[in-house]
Amino acid sequence: MPAMNELEHAVALLRQGELVAIPTETVYGLAADAANPAAVAKIFALKGRPSDHPLIVHIAGLAQLDDWAIDIPAEARALAEAFWPGPLTLILKRQPHVPDAVTGGQDTVGLRAPSHPLAHALLERFGGGLAAPSANRFGHVSPTTAQHVRDEFGEDSPLILDGGASPVGVESTIVSLVDDTPKLLRPGGVPREAIEALLGRKLEHHQNNKTAKIRASGLLDSHYAPRTPLLLGSAPRLMEEAVQRLASGERVLLLLRTTAASIPRGAELQSLPDDAAHFARELYALLRRHDRKHDVLLMETPPQTPEWLAVNDRLKRAASTRLD
Repeated sequence: MPAMNELEHAVALLRQGELVAIPTETVYGLAADAANPAAVAKIFALKGRPSDHPLIVHIAGLAQLDDWAIDIPAEARALAEAFWPGPLTLILKRQPHVPDAVTGGQDTVGLRAPSHPLAHALLERFGGGLAAPSANRFGHVSPTTAQHVRDEFGEDSPLILDGGASPVGVESTIVSLVDDTPKLLRPGGVPREAIEALLGRKLEHHQNNKTAKIRASGLLDSHYAPRTPLLLGSAPRLMEEAVQRLASGERVLLLLRTTAASIPRGAELQSLPDDAAHFARELYALLRRHDRKHDVLLMETPPQTPEWLAVNDRLKRAASTRLD
């Protein structure tokens, strides 16, 4: 953890309306005082993010929930008690004072309490809420280390609190509780099954903001994307694609979970983790490491089983094409 004076410096900058990049257990966030519209505007400017795209407000814990939300259902409090601090975002009706800059002009607000010890310490010292989307250019691969943030923004980087690599590696689960039917808007670090077990009923799963009729972070069809085209498919189909691409003179990287007896001559190979948690933790770092070093990234599609739900959601939005 950074020295205490660095943490206090971050608090001072935030209170002055400046930005600070912070580690969370999911990804690194670009944080600003959520109660300060001018500070929040700096997030949108640095990221190049559409101004109507809502931000998640990070708070220290359940005790701050009522500061930001109203008409909070018992199910929301039960979820917060069970999964906070942790990678779960709750969409609730907003308090009137919550700036439109945070909510995208909606009457709802996304709230979560991160479990990363450095983020938690910062929030406790700051005393308020921090709007903190991923610390990257809008639509690009999310950062999971401090170096990723430096690489992303270069000389425009704000102060970065280095908390090591993010242990979860994909963004938070987002659940809407603004009406009688709880909705899963984005799968993430808390499994859908764990939430349903606590609630005692199924979540409606909305895979985009149009069907959910709620705008929330990370729901655009194209998101989390490397600048090099990423194609998903079965291993045999990827081999066929690699042969065609290599014949055209392209630099090809195969990213495979399963073991291949052989790969097309001239292609490079990167083996992928075979369990979902490890895959999620490594995914963004992997995409960043290979971005712009090849002409195409050919990735084997993960299993379509519940534990892979969050990974498949991110890959669906990051990929240029599915080959099968």
